[in-house]
Amino acid sequence: MLDPAAYGAIALERHADGVVVATLNRPARLNAVDAAMHRELSTLPYDADRDPDVRVLVITGAGRAFCAGGDFSGDGPGGSESMWGEARRIVDAMLECRKPVVSAVNGYAMGLGATVALLCDVVVAARSAVFADTHVNMGIGAGDGGQVIWPLLMGVNRAKYYLMTGDRLGAEEAERLGLVTFVTDDGQALARALEIARRLAAGPAMAISASKVPINHWIRAQAAQILPLSLAMEEQCFRTADAAEAVAAFQEKRPPHFTGR
Repeated sequence: MLDPAAYGAIALERHADGVVVATLNRPARLNAVDAAMHRELSTLPYDADRDPDVRVLVITGAGRAFCAGGDFSGDGPGGSESMWGEARRIVDAMLECRKPVVSAVNGYAMGLGATVALLCDVVVAARSAVFADTHVNMGIGAGDGGQVIWPLLMGVNRAKYYLMTGDRLGAEEAERLGLVTFVTDDGQALARALEIARRLAAGPAMAISASKVPINHWIRAQAAQILPLSLAMEEQCFRTADAAEAVAAFQEKRPPHFTGR
């Protein structure tokens, strides 16, 4: 069951039509993922899937951003053993959810935030939304899902370029490259996502599930090949001098000086 009392970093709102809106709710930090949100993201799709009253899950962000990625201010999930298990479960949970999941993206969708948004079945982005997988800027690989979903949506070479550089994509360019399903005017992303969610909630649930689950099963097979290596390599990156320098530079608000070590 999807119990609001079990969630703090994510706010849950139930609608009478079976739509649940899950709002990443750390707006002062642009919804950057701390340890609590990381843990909740690993259970949210599973809980929604098991709840008989939920027909569609909508994921959005509070305030000016969808999610700015990992929180490197010192409140983030860090590099603990539990974090790596949760990172795998976040991707698996999104892909194994049998019910439709729609993302409404406002502002930044960075790093893990971009991964969560793009793993949804339908991605609705405000015109000023910005997508990027910025792991590389922090001296670490995009191990927690970016290497799964970006190549499938935009093609292998494009994905490698954006993952290796951390370059940003506006909503319209992201739509052109296949990352985004629909672009809306600013302030309308959630309304459009809810419109889609209500249409799906009113539809034949088993047929809709049967239309998405086999596709996600295929993506899940790719993830099963990619994630063990990508997460292991990301974990190695956390122990490098470049990763430590990136965190120090972030906290000191200066450009990092990478040495390749």
